[in-house]
Amino acid sequence: MLTASEESEPPMKSVSSTEAKARLNALLAEVQRTGVSVTITNHGRPVAVLSPARPARRKFSQLPTLAVPDTFNDPLPESEIAAWEDDLA
Repeated sequence: MLTASEESEPPMKSVSSTEAKARLNALLAEVQRTGVSVTITNHGRPVAVLSPARPARRKFSQLPTLAVPDTFNDPLPESEIAAWEDDLA
């Protein structure tokens, strides 16, 4: 079973050191835009990870301008649960 952080993490892209050198500006822009880290390899072995300075904000897929708060998956306070349960009664 995946943890909550593993479910939200997209798969990491991998590029060779030669490609990273040739496309560094494009890779930086991609990492900044998507928030997805890039593994840089040398002869097929991972040697470095290019990752965003700040984690990308979660967004709703159909509403890209609506950011999901970090507390979205936190449990509701007991008072909120009680209010919903009272509405159902």
